[in-house]
Amino acid sequence: MPDLKITTISHGDTKTHFVSTSTVNWVILQDQTGVTLVDGGYPGHAGALLESLRRVGSAPQEIRAALLTHAHVDHLGGIARLRREYSFDVFADPAEVTHARRDYLEQADASTIAPLAYRPAVVGWLGRIVRLGALDKDGIPDTQAFIDPSTLPGSPVAVPTHGHTRGHSAFLAGDGEVLISGDALVSGHPIAKSPGPQCLDHVFTHDVSANEAAVAALADLDSVVVMPGHGPMLCGAIETFVEQALTR
Repeated sequence: MPDLKITTISHGDTKTHFVSTSTVNWVILQDQTGVTLVDGGYPGHAGALLESLRRVGSAPQEIRAALLTHAHVDHLGGIARLRREYSFDVFADPAEVTHARRDYLEQADASTIAPLAYRPAVVGWLGRIVRLGALDKDGIPDTQAFIDPSTLPGSPVAVPTHGHTRGHSAFLAGDGEVLISGDALVSGHPIAKSPGPQCLDHVFTHDVSANEAAVAALADLDSVVVMPGHGPMLCGAIETFVEQALTR
């Protein structure tokens, strides 16, 4: 699968694998006891998700759990497909659980994306994501709320970043060195005007002000690596990335 790149950061006996594709990213947390997925791409990425596990020396039978930064189809879809064949628990921020279960659906659709149709990249991007299952409305009905953000499978720590969706969560891994930022703070997008640290276009965000406030709070973290939901991995001072994202 050529559209699959994996970058690994090791922390002693644990590894954080950043899996990037041309449309969306996910993360694999790995140690001697198994793996924890953080997000899983579109439904059409289920095969790529399995391939990413194979490339890091794991297998779907070793998945102990999956964590959702949020329940948009491009982050939940691949996990939902894997759950048809493999058994593992799925967790999300308490405020995101009903979204993941599809009690409601809170994501961009044709009417909200239409104002961006003038951008040359939009039509091609829409074609790609529709083939990946962007119109799939299935959720994960038994998604569970994580109660203690510091006792999650794989040992990440949840960081509330509500705004992109009402229950969006980031996660800290590698003793805080790595921030898995989901879609609160990204480094690019197939239809972004330019690359670099940024917040996603307003049409993709439930509460723009809340998302910007959540991103501003990330500047207080000590992380030096950011693994975003879209775009390449960032290495450097997180306060710099936050400033760049909020001043674009």
